[in-house]
Amino acid sequence: MDELPKCPANYVPLSPVTFLERAAAVYADRTSIIYGRKRFTWKQTHERCRRLASAIRALNISKNDVVSVLAPNVPAMYEMHFAVPMAGAVLNTINTRLDAKTVATILRHAEAKLFFVDWQYIRLARDALKLLLLSEPRQQQQLPLVAVIDDAETATGVRLGELEYEEMVARGDAGAEPQRVGDEWDAIALNYTSGTTSAPKGVVYSHRGAYLSTLSLLLQWGVGPAPVYLWTLPMFHCNGWTFPWGVAARGGTNVCLRSASAAGIFAAIADHGVTHMCCAPVLFRILLEGPVPEAQQQLRRGVEVLTGGAPPPAALLERVERMGFRVTHAYGLTEATGPALACEWRAEWDRLPAAERAALKARQGVSVLSLADADVKNTKTMRSVPRDGRSVGEIVLRGSSIMKGYLKNPAANAEAFREGAGWFFTGDVGVVHPDGYVEIRDRSKDVIISGGENISSVEVEAVLYSHPAVAEAAVVTMPHPLWGETPCAFIVLREGPNSANEEDVVAHCRANMPHFMVPKKVVFVDGLPKTATGKIQKNELRKEAKNLKVTAPAPAPALERSSQQQQQQQQQQQQQQKHSQKKSTTTTRHGQTEQQILAISKL
Repeated sequence: MDELPKCPANYVPLSPVTFLERAAAVYADRTSIIYGRKRFTWKQTHERCRRLASAIRALNISKNDVVSVLAPNVPAMYEMHFAVPMAGAVLNTINTRLDAKTVATILRHAEAKLFFVDWQYIRLARDALKLLLLSEPRQQQQLPLVAVIDDAETATGVRLGELEYEEMVARGDAGAEPQRVGDEWDAIALNYTSGTTSAPKGVVYSHRGAYLSTLSLLLQWGVGPAPVYLWTLPMFHCNGWTFPWGVAARGGTNVCLRSASAAGIFAAIADHGVTHMCCAPVLFRILLEGPVPEAQQQLRRGVEVLTGGAPPPAALLERVERMGFRVTHAYGLTEATGPALACEWRAEWDRLPAAERAALKARQGVSVLSLADADVKNTKTMRSVPRDGRSVGEIVLRGSSIMKGYLKNPAANAEAFREGAGWFFTGDVGVVHPDGYVEIRDRSKDVIISGGENISSVEVEAVLYSHPAVAEAAVVTMPHPLWGETPCAFIVLREGPNSANEEDVVAHCRANMPHFMVPKKVVFVDGLPKTATGKIQKNELRKEAKNLKVTAPAPAPALERSSQQQQQQQQQQQQQQKHSQKKSTTTTRHGQTEQQILAISKL
């Protein structure tokens, strides 16, 4: 067996870039991209990417050099997912919702050599570049070259420097041979975490991990030939969960939207026959409450939706599916190249009542195929938690789709991989159901410990979302004079005739959950603070909750303490009798010329 070596015929390094070459050969005349009135075929997209790769290499960009891009879901953003690695460089897609300081931090940390900027974000890019100039001594300044992406339909003429995207594509050589991947462990992309509690960390993906993750998601989501994929998920989120490469692999059509609105989404679905889309749960509220014509409320054909991020409450999933969206829930994170767990639907579940189906879909599911294993463990003993749907532990992962590591951050790598453990530690708390499905319960820092009892904020939020007047909800810990901590709910009410006050919400919670889990304070707000990626900033809510006091007057301390202890003991006894086991929980260069630097500094 050992006398059978690798050769070019039987071993080719894995890379998702090869999906484009195949698409151009197999689906040459099929539409690849739709953007407004613009249309491209796979043959044209392949040629444009080769030209752009050639133009990038002409700027002395070489292996492991970082090419950053600040752009929405426009054709250029899609093409760079192929063209940049075809040039041998590493693609860094920057969140367009970040502020100038964070963008400057990313550019500095990544040491970007080339910076593509969509015309809409010129001011943000300019401010970030100014901050770079001010933060570093003149002799150390190495600003990236800047190339503007002008509007694909109507040229604006806006510029920041001498380079422009379409001009680079036009002068590139389509006949030039792209840089071939020599080692599938080479970096293909660099993505930065949202940085809600600390400075963003640079997550490095390999060609191998991106390739396997792409195929895994296509298989588990059941994406067939020629899908029509609507880009509602920003491509700067974990490289669009690998679907820029995935749509090419299936010879599909990318429908690009500069911004996602309810009207724009429903119009795209009707005009182009959209079959698939991905989104964070926050988009569901846009779809449910946006000013959409009544005729478009009920879709003529179903649309498959893959969602991830915060666990979507069952009540919200049920409302969305009544509109015609078939939702598959996934769980993932930047470090796992997007989704790591997905809910694989079972045919027998279709016969269940709508509420039960929605509750099942709210579970995150089983490991994606690119992972060798996923588990929920007690991190003190490293033993797997019981499959009882109650015992909590930390979700851990291992497999080829896990990141190479954090760029220039050995301390963070040591914490994430914990040498010798053989796992990537996510920091998320979950349970395993008897059927093997994992359900996330919280970030470890979001578990509320009240009177020694663990309370999952996600479980409380799910009940809050089932109230007809609640549009958004977030639960965090607040001080309690007796129990130490207690849940505090921040709520955004739905528009319309339905209304609610604190008494209504508390009564709804008491009727649907153990009383010790009921929020002791309800705060109504116009909107919840969110990160640039749309995640609720619970750290900000926790700061506010620290200064709040319990609304209802507490009974006599001895009596209340005794009453709660009795209630908890009764519940524990019932659980022990029912499950015959005790409940287990854990707390768980390209340097600029002097003239270029001066030009940017005067902007």
